[in-house]
Amino acid sequence: MGGDRQSVKTYVPTEQKDVWRDHADELDMSLSEFVRTMVQAGRRGFAPDDTGDSKEAASAGADPGGHDLERGVRAALESGPRSWDELVEAVVGDVEDELEATLDELQERNRVRYSGREGGYVLTDE
Repeated sequence: MGGDRQSVKTYVPTEQKDVWRDHADELDMSLSEFVRTMVQAGRRGFAPDDTGDSKEAASAGADPGGHDLERGVRAALESGPRSWDELVEAVVGDVEDELEATLDELQERNRVRYSGREGGYVLTDE
């Protein structure tokens, strides 16, 4: 799980990328590290509910899923030192397949549609 890496490309408005880059710089992270970390934070308990509001799901205190994450980090480090990227890969796995399945499901339920004109996936009114 440590060596194979794949590129994922997305398009966001310039202003959004600037905000992400600034936040990544504040955290002393590369933009790639920041995006991977934020995606995983979303998967680990900060997910929008049906109203679009963000909610903290199944978390205890200020450490959503923290004990599971700690176990994953410790397990990954048992084989020796790992870089940040290797640790991220080891504890988070591949998000792309899960995202695709979720988008497929949301599209089947007419909750999301892809709009080239609007520049990507959009919520529907249904």
